[in-house]
Amino acid sequence: MTPRFAPGTHVRVAEGEPSGHVRTPYYIRGRHGIVERVCGAFRNPEELAYGRRDGPPVPLYRVRFVQSDVWPDYGGRPGDTLDVELYEHWLEEVTP
Repeated sequence: MTPRFAPGTHVRVAEGEPSGHVRTPYYIRGRHGIVERVCGAFRNPEELAYGRRDGPPVPLYRVRFVQSDVWPDYGGRPGDTLDVELYEHWLEEVTP
């Protein structure tokens, strides 16, 4: 499977609240970040949790977020970042 996003792509994390097993942390949903790297393609853990093993591999990305964008009251250094690994179906490209 060819990854949809390349390193340096600006993305937004979906804000959905699906029921069941979800791997994307709630605190990062709706936030904007930059793809730091493509980690490879793997079976979707949200499907694997229910024994569904027939789906195709899904690209996994490491996305970098500025901490103060994630937590507005963040008290650390302004340039501090947080990296989160997210599957492609949770991401959409945005204009910087």
